[in-house]
Amino acid sequence: MEYITLNNGLQMPMIGLGVYQLQGTEGENVILKAIKNGYRLFDTAQMYGNEQMVGKAIKKAPIPREQLFITTKLYSPSNSYEKAKRDIDKSLRELQLDYIDLMLIHEPYSHAIDMYKALEEAYEEGKIKAIGISNFNQKQYLNLLHHCHIIPAVNQVESHVFYTQKSLLELMNKHGTVMEAWSPLTADPSRIMHNDLLISIANKYNKTPVQISLKYLLELGIVIIPKTSHEERLMENIDLFDFQISESDMKLIETLNQGRSLFGW
Repeated sequence: MEYITLNNGLQMPMIGLGVYQLQGTEGENVILKAIKNGYRLFDTAQMYGNEQMVGKAIKKAPIPREQLFITTKLYSPSNSYEKAKRDIDKSLRELQLDYIDLMLIHEPYSHAIDMYKALEEAYEEGKIKAIGISNFNQKQYLNLLHHCHIIPAVNQVESHVFYTQKSLLELMNKHGTVMEAWSPLTADPSRIMHNDLLISIANKYNKTPVQISLKYLLELGIVIIPKTSHEERLMENIDLFDFQISESDMKLIETLNQGRSLFGW
């Protein structure tokens, strides 16, 4: 595993598993398979309704908790400083953890600044090791910077070969915020699997188009959390550290960028 250093010195794995839609014993088993295959970062959220399941999997993990990096997120019901403070503690209980490695505000809600103040306080108390945001665009990110005391360590956004968001990445790099990509394989991975350019480049490196598209983001310094429940895909998605994409091929992949979201929400 390779790591990136956040703006407070915390080491964050470059690849993790998004656990959206994973539930129950089956979800626990997927997480345990991921750990067996080298995953250390797991990304959940209060909105997903599966923090308790993640907590149970952590308890069963064959490695120390300190080697895992757990992310969760506050969402719209935590729409004030007091509610956010309450729900930070709720996540700690659901996850059965003494601390959370990274906690984000799930979207740029109207009360996001008040919610972020609760995150700052929890960070200073040691309940959270790093704090950040999710789905904030450039304007929303800059607005938060004007009101916060602690610069977000991470902004988790849509990012993939068809919508890299490089201008946002460059802005955040200037301020010390890491970009993390949700759905780095898009909502429909077949777009990547059947793309002629990615197939051509993948053949050069003896890799798959999926691996090339994920490695492209890693080369840009973007953390990725692809979602899957299949062990062979878990293995494919993490097998990215034995090669580098040439500068010329990086430029070719950049031509795929359409400059717009593929999700539209």
